[in-house]
Amino acid sequence: MTVHTPLPEGGRIVDEPMSEALSRRYLAYALSTITNRALPDVRDGFKPVHRRIMYAMHQMRLNPQAAARKCAKVVGEVMGGYHPHGDASIYDALVRLAQDFSQRYPLVDGQGNFGNIDGDNAAAMRYTECKLTPAAVLLMEGIDQDSVDFKATYDDQDEEPIVLPAGFPNLLANGSSGIAVGMATSIPPHNVGELIDACHLLLERPDATTEDLAGIVPGPDFPTGGVAVEGHASILEAYETGRGGVRLRARWETEDLGRGVWRIIVTEMPYQVQKSKLIADLADLIEHKKAPLLGDVRDESAEDIRLVIEPKSRTVEPEVLMESLFKLSDLEIRFPINMNVLDATGTPRVMGLKACLQAFLDHRREVLVRRAGWRIDRVEKRLHLLEGLRIVFLNLDEVIRIVREEEQPKAVLIARFGLSELQADFILDTRLRQLARIEEMTIENEYKTLSDELAALQSLSSSPAKQWKQVGRDLETVRKALVSPRRTLIAEAVDSSALVSVEAFIPREAISVILSERGWIRAAKGKVEDPSELKFKEGDSLAFLVPCFTTDKILVAASDGRIFTVGADKLASGRGHGEPLRLMIDLDEKADIINLLAHQPGGKLLIASRAGYGFIAPEDELLAQKRGGKQVLNGDMIAAIRVNGDHVAAIGENIKALIFTLAELPEMARGKGVKLQNYKQGGLADVAVFDGAHGPEWVDGGGRRRNWPDWKDWLGKRAGAGRQGPRGLRKFR
Repeated sequence: MTVHTPLPEGGRIVDEPMSEALSRRYLAYALSTITNRALPDVRDGFKPVHRRIMYAMHQMRLNPQAAARKCAKVVGEVMGGYHPHGDASIYDALVRLAQDFSQRYPLVDGQGNFGNIDGDNAAAMRYTECKLTPAAVLLMEGIDQDSVDFKATYDDQDEEPIVLPAGFPNLLANGSSGIAVGMATSIPPHNVGELIDACHLLLERPDATTEDLAGIVPGPDFPTGGVAVEGHASILEAYETGRGGVRLRARWETEDLGRGVWRIIVTEMPYQVQKSKLIADLADLIEHKKAPLLGDVRDESAEDIRLVIEPKSRTVEPEVLMESLFKLSDLEIRFPINMNVLDATGTPRVMGLKACLQAFLDHRREVLVRRAGWRIDRVEKRLHLLEGLRIVFLNLDEVIRIVREEEQPKAVLIARFGLSELQADFILDTRLRQLARIEEMTIENEYKTLSDELAALQSLSSSPAKQWKQVGRDLETVRKALVSPRRTLIAEAVDSSALVSVEAFIPREAISVILSERGWIRAAKGKVEDPSELKFKEGDSLAFLVPCFTTDKILVAASDGRIFTVGADKLASGRGHGEPLRLMIDLDEKADIINLLAHQPGGKLLIASRAGYGFIAPEDELLAQKRGGKQVLNGDMIAAIRVNGDHVAAIGENIKALIFTLAELPEMARGKGVKLQNYKQGGLADVAVFDGAHGPEWVDGGGRRRNWPDWKDWLGKRAGAGRQGPRGLRKFR
């Protein structure tokens, strides 16, 4: 129970559990963030800050025909009258509305530096100017005609609209993104012409399915163009459920330089990808040898984007080069679709394409009916006054006499001709020259015109069918004002499996992979003849030395049971100390590296755990595509050695040895395996694979290689306890 204890100083202490106090306040904050900051309204597609910017500029009469005003003035009006937040956040929102690479249909006409696709910021608000665009005017049309509801501003000094009339589906046309508490939204831009066609389909066939609408709206239409390579089924599912994503690639073409030489020209960037950062990332790929097919990249852009990509070799196919770069860089991105919006009641909902369009159409019909009601009220008042003037013209001499001779002409006019007070006041305020014959004809024409308009408006207000038809006609008017061709090409993704792999273009050169005890890895050219000449950091030494080729994959076995894959061509040069292996793979801090070997296609490894279990694993199944590697063994792995033989020798921590045939071990890609040797105490110390024709070998404490000629005396069945091993045998390596 909450107890409020008043203090003499006028304050109070609230006695309640901290968890309740925090949860209630955090819930209020979360709801405020969701409804008043992060999520757009499905009807006009605006968050509150954008809506307030639009309305403030409308109130300042910054229409397309007017002169632009300083952005600082607009930001000040918005902050002082409607949006009590920082000026930087308001200016950032205004700038985004003016950027033609951020908005499919810019709503602010910016004059000055409003940033660019390279990621450069806009100039300070004191330098830039702005006004509304024709698209913004369409969103505001009718706002002064009681078309939407208003609410009091934060200081109760003025009013602001709850939603804008929205002449076109701005939510889908310009898209939106935002992060609230526990939910987020991400809506891509679309083509207005396609959206209006989809609206017409819904007006004609309210039962039309999302698949029917997707036939008209094939996918997003980003302001920066590009190529959407998401399959139709995936886009349809995203439109159906409101959740999904679309893969967007840069648009490119091949430029032939003659004599078999070519280069790639990127002309359109993926949406929201900064060109300068992309170039830096591509240059980083070249420097770290992560893009073996890429020779050079440079920016030759002026007003149009022109990104030049040169191959390392003319024998590379352009498609293969670009497919590799799509995987390695932001030349391809995945734009998430999460159509989480506020519906007409202010409730957060994830809505599909059809639901969003239907909500917009319902809003347009409501705006139409309210504007018609507002106009009916104005027309009826005007007709009422004109009826009074018509009475004057029929009795002009009598009206003049009353005005000239009577002490109370208003009361006499009301009593004599049955006029209302409004009509009487209007007649008495009318100038004498307006009572000429020509004015009588003008009034009659106006009366007839307004009477016809009133009849049409009343018919419209009483007929839902006529209302929907008028909504369709209004959308056609919008289409003519905003029509523009589609910028984003909808295409199917290229089947990369049909292309030659990137590895096929890596030059095959002999190298030696060097891994130190502290985990620094590098690749030296050729074969290292004398390992003692290798240089390491102070206190470090050689752990593994693996001769291989630049085209090989290096398998890294760790004690936590995982095997990682590293491309030999991606290793640092052997001139320095290399780089930490942990930067290349996600190796746990507590895990140790137990072996390093070059992958042999078709080869097999013996995997063994400290608990004495093991199995045979095909190397082809151990290759990993991710930094996290593959979890191969469920347990503490102590050995991952190549199978070159037909017998297995195991020695436990109890110095007992056991030899059995390799055929007794199962072949599997991952798991725990089977028992290799049985122990009462301790576990497996080491294991080896050897050919029975030559016998096993082991290395003693002094580093000398020893033969084991009588190994058959230890031959038995798998999972046996074994017998005391040869003198000096503790491990095989």
